[in-house]
Amino acid sequence: MLASASPARLRLLREAGFDPVVRVSGVDESAVAEDDPWALVRDLATRKATVVAESYDDDSAIVVGCDSMLVLDGDVLGKPADAAEATARWRRMRGRTGVLLTGHCVMEVGTRRAASEVADTVVRFGTPSDDEIAAYVATGEPLHVAGAFTIDGRSAVFVDSIDGDPSNVVGLSLPLLRRLLAELGVAVTSLWR
Repeated sequence: MLASASPARLRLLREAGFDPVVRVSGVDESAVAEDDPWALVRDLATRKATVVAESYDDDSAIVVGCDSMLVLDGDVLGKPADAAEATARWRRMRGRTGVLLTGHCVMEVGTRRAASEVADTVVRFGTPSDDEIAAYVATGEPLHVAGAFTIDGRSAVFVDSIDGDPSNVVGLSLPLLRRLLAELGVAVTSLWR
């Protein structure tokens, strides 16, 4: 079960051979305060998984909760509030390097046993022009994703390189998911459709 409304996470899981049920947690992310960005995304992922696990009655189900944010110069950046913020953010990011963090929590519904961890991937942004930024923001895509960018969508042309797991930048680290499932004694291959 995926505790996320992210179409990118759902698409990623489906492409990797899973067929998750989507249950959006409704966790108010703005109500969670944490100074350490790694702790923040881990806490949010755990809260999302917990809320969904508590609302589901199939004890054999497994819930995957995730939360992603970009850290740029020590600032934690989630989804931009509007087009103006997305534009300002891209002007700030161009030619710079940030770290995309994704907190992961895998939880068994019946036992509430959980395994959680944070994946981080270094992202080097290209130098899109003001016109390119304006055209990208006009698509609406940056308003729906952490950090205002994707590597599996239109802004991929503005990302020069990454160091780390590309699936993490999409929103869910598949290698980390396998390791967290293994911590709970679940073989990832047993969940393939």
